[in-house]
Amino acid sequence: MFYRPLIDDHGLPHDPFKSCVIPRPIGWISTLSQDGIPNLAPYSQFTNATFNPPYVLFSANQTIDEKRKDTVVNIEATGVFVWNMATYALRDAVNASSEQYPPGTDEFAAAGLEKKKATLSDTPMVKASPVQFECRYYTTLRLPGNAPMGSVDIVIGRVEAIHIADEVIDKNGMLDVPRIMPIARCGYYQYTTIKEVFEMRPPATIEQGLEGRVEKAKL
Repeated sequence: MFYRPLIDDHGLPHDPFKSCVIPRPIGWISTLSQDGIPNLAPYSQFTNATFNPPYVLFSANQTIDEKRKDTVVNIEATGVFVWNMATYALRDAVNASSEQYPPGTDEFAAAGLEKKKATLSDTPMVKASPVQFECRYYTTLRLPGNAPMGSVDIVIGRVEAIHIADEVIDKNGMLDVPRIMPIARCGYYQYTTIKEVFEMRPPATIEQGLEGRVEKAKL
């Protein structure tokens, strides 16, 4: 098949675009409002932007009321946020925190999650998550969009601190991904999880740094 988004009728019951870009890590982002109210929400369009120094980014559409997400508002106001790894064991809490609650709602409490204070800020983290990134806000790129969600905010942050639970580091000093079982978004209402991994090394001439052994950032 062939179609042009927003121009042609693809002829399918659902738009297949997001089902083609898979799997997508979950950007489970926690913030604190200027009034000290915790916020937690999952974003299915999240990734790292680069690694030396490390940056991450996620995109947040507006609400159906054409308002910016509390996550974005909080990050721009406070300058910090935390990414919490979403796992299969935490899937129900991830889903519960996606509810569009009224402003001022503590999604941690709504999802039945225990908090853990970040080290570099007062931002709450998901205590049960095996990995957390403490991030410093860098910038927001706003892309135009169509109703009802309207424009989308792409938020970029520099990772300033990383928390990893000792029990998910294997005997080789690597993250035991099959044990963690992180979840990722596919299309529609579908998710997936990583239960097995395989190794494939690039040509030796381009390998340096790609495996994770990078020098300390000079910035």
